[in-house]
Amino acid sequence: MKVTAEICVIPMGAGVSVSAYVAACQPILEGAGLKPQMHAYGTNVEGEWDDVFAAFKRCHEIIHDQGVPRVFTTIKVGSRTDRQQGNEDKIASARRAGEQRQH
Repeated sequence: MKVTAEICVIPMGAGVSVSAYVAACQPILEGAGLKPQMHAYGTNVEGEWDDVFAAFKRCHEIIHDQGVPRVFTTIKVGSRTDRQQGNEDKIASARRAGEQRQH
């Protein structure tokens, strides 16, 4: 099943700056072919359910491997069966709707 998802990992007990830990997840997501799009409060991905959640698990593992005792993660997942729609499609659709409202 194809899904779009957002992950926000929060290393706990790692100090105030967590960007290095978040950055460690990017190669995992890219390597899984999930087309990650990082933003200020998380990362959007798209792919097969099992691939997405295997990559999310690996993100936890790599952060723990770097000595972080606790990782808190929020995940949002969406799927649809009526058509394929990736993150870029969703963004483009929202932009078009915004442009139409301005006219």
